[in-house]
Amino acid sequence: MQQVTIIGLGLIGGSIGLGLRRWSAANGNALAITGFDEDVNRQAEARKIGAIDQAEWSLVNAVKDADVVVVCTPVGAMKQVFTDIADHLKHGAIVTDTGSTKAQVLEDAKALPRTVSFVGGHPMAGKSQSLEAADADLFAGATWVICPAPHASEEAIRNVLGIVAALDAEAFFVDPVEHDAFVAGVSHLPFVAAATLASAVTADPAWRDMRSLASTGFRDTTRLALGNPTMHRDIALSNRDSLNRWIDQYIAALNDFRATLNGEDAEREVLAFFTAAQDARAAVEVPVNRAAEQNLEGQDVVKKEGMSEQMGRMFLGGFGRKRRGDDPKR
Repeated sequence: MQQVTIIGLGLIGGSIGLGLRRWSAANGNALAITGFDEDVNRQAEARKIGAIDQAEWSLVNAVKDADVVVVCTPVGAMKQVFTDIADHLKHGAIVTDTGSTKAQVLEDAKALPRTVSFVGGHPMAGKSQSLEAADADLFAGATWVICPAPHASEEAIRNVLGIVAALDAEAFFVDPVEHDAFVAGVSHLPFVAAATLASAVTADPAWRDMRSLASTGFRDTTRLALGNPTMHRDIALSNRDSLNRWIDQYIAALNDFRATLNGEDAEREVLAFFTAAQDARAAVEVPVNRAAEQNLEGQDVVKKEGMSEQMGRMFLGGFGRKRRGDDPKR
């Protein structure tokens, strides 16, 4: 039985726990899931909903026997977590994370000893709620970014890929700096825009009268402002340069639209603007298979194969299944 420890039992940590426990139950109870959170009430709730097998009140005790440690705290807290657990991890342990930025996290992970493999991760999935919304299927079909540290072993990378596969997500390898530049536009700018819109409109003196007219458009557009303020702060500060670039681009786009709105050919150009935006947004709905995409790009990292075969090959040392080449009957 392999020991997996989850540090941070919010929505992401709880959902990982639920997904891995479900996979474990279907595979001979191959895993023991330990959870740690500074909030003891959250630990108790995670145990109650079945996200973990056991809660550990000491961070040191939680990681000392762990084969895999998954850090699901806000990115601003990860450096301290890495420092606190560094001297207590067993030789050959694997540490991964779920942080929304990667360059700073990989830098912070240098606090871990070289006897430990760090494989950065970022599941591109979530909701505005916390642990009470944890869902074993939260990551199904989602992209899960993988950014291994330079010294991470191939076995460690495959083990993290196994976790991703167990949660029915799709692994996507990317450079950490490139990752941060990309997510600043598609993930971080949206919650800044949502928070800014909510602040700008609700701060107006007429808001008391306006709010009765606020319907699905305003609620949907500002939903991301309901996210965890601490998490959003840490993301913004750890990805400041990339976020600044996208904020500048967003402001320029708003200014361009204002000029279009007040231009001489506004009727035609405003229609063209909204038509182009509609087409761009519709294209977002086209599903992308990451395994196929990577193979097309020559990155033969994740083979096209059945889930059970992929899991047996990659997850936690190939639990319960031999590789094809190891079976003399093949």
